[in-house]
Amino acid sequence: MARWEDFAREAPEMAGEVGRRFRARTHHMLATVRPDGAPRISGTEVLFAFGELWLGSMWRSPKARDLIRDGRYALHSGSDDPPAWTGDAKVAGRAVEVTDPERIAAVMATRPGGEVEPAPARFHMFRLEVAEAIALSLPDPPEHLVAARWRAGRGVDVRHLDP
Repeated sequence: MARWEDFAREAPEMAGEVGRRFRARTHHMLATVRPDGAPRISGTEVLFAFGELWLGSMWRSPKARDLIRDGRYALHSGSDDPPAWTGDAKVAGRAVEVTDPERIAAVMATRPGGEVEPAPARFHMFRLEVAEAIALSLPDPPEHLVAARWRAGRGVDVRHLDP
């Protein structure tokens, strides 16, 4: 597993592209593991702060309970509908709950556009460790789909997929 800044140092171009895709939208889709092993999909928002990728959750929500019990996650950036689709990004790894109030306050203070709404009195904050990142893109003109995959300690593998 790697911190976001480790990913960015190891694969700066790809981390830039993945980060750009996540920053392009506020709403993302998070997959967690339910107690029975089935997947759970939840909407969520993320923050990039202090060289880390962060995720907050309502107090004792199902996704927070999933991540506390089993930190494995997969996160999708969201994307445009065809024919406007030009690509998307995914990251996967392990979420680690952070409970230090000062650290949480510092992360929340980095929200884009300032603190639009006050943070709830009780909520969960997770630091997302990254084991894998994937960026899909469709070049212009669209000759083929480009799939780039980074794995911690293994570098980037780029494939050009024919339609």
